Amino acid sequence: MTQFLLRHEVIEFNVSDLIRELVNIANIGDTMKDYLKLLRVKHYIKNFLVFVPLFFGGEMLSISKMGTACLGFFAFDAISSAIYILNDLQDIERDRKHPTKCKRPLASGRIKKEAALVMLGVCICFAVMISVLLGSPMSIIYLVLYFALNVAYSMGLKNKPIIDVVILASGFVLRIYYGGAITGIRISTWLFLVVAVGSLYMGLGKRRNELMMTKPGDTRAVLQYYNKDFLDKNMYVCMALADVFYAMWTLEMSDTRMRWTIPLFIVLLMCYSLNVEGNSDGDPVEVIMQDKILVSLILLYAIGIFSLLYIF
Repeated sequence: MTQFLLRHEVIEFNVSDLIRELVNIANIGDTMKDYLKLLRVKHYIKNFLVFVPLFFGGEMLSISKMGTACLGFFAFDAISSAIYILNDLQDIERDRKHPTKCKRPLASGRIKKEAALVMLGVCICFAVMISVLLGSPMSIIYLVLYFALNVAYSMGLKNKPIIDVVILASGFVLRIYYGGAITGIRISTWLFLVVAVGSLYMGLGKRRNELMMTKPGDTRAVLQYYNKDFLDKNMYVCMALADVFYAMWTLEMSDTRMRWTIPLFIVLLMCYSLNVEGNSDGDPVEVIMQDKILVSLILLYAIGIFSLLYIF
């Protein structure tokens, strides 16, 4: 027991109790980190695709549509987190045998299955509630379709070659159409094609690096069906098509100055390709965030587009 004299009052406290409370506070911080990892918050960057129709549609300065897009962004954050939780629950035993995935919150036991199920339900309810609030029937359809495809992926389609990559790519496409549905902006066919083949390229790149970095104990069954030559050839096809479709999209736009962004778009894909074929794990978020030059080029591209569409 320790005593403090403060303004003629004696305050007594137990040092061990204080240490225990400090440990509890630290544990709360660690628990929050585990929940953030479970929700895959860093992957929310993918959901910025919801803003793409608004951005290229010249409506970013519309307060009402921007507010609607932000709500849609939060809805997709919630539904994507629900999918990640579902995947972790489905793979919990397999992840425990994996050299790195065993450290995930569920696989390590730091978060209980019951708590994860509650989080799963909360995320689904939150996403549906926002989509209903937005009042767009098509947005609800896109959200349900996204969830259904990913459930099918988690339940076994992730082990089917080609289909696994198509489902991964479809998630990016659905984000675009979801953003268009809630803001009332039509999606150009060329934009659809750019996102579709670009997403296939990233999905193939992810599988390529998983294949190249396979170690004893890795448990992704679908990798046995792929080989480096097949993935490389199809990646190059998708990359070339993305460049062509982007060029065709800019030619369709009323602002002819957008055509000057074609070289920068090509350079962006080249930088991404350089990283994918390097030492990254192929995950799009990791590939982008680990390269400061690529991040800078993306920001430059976004600023340039914004300047052309909204300032000059």
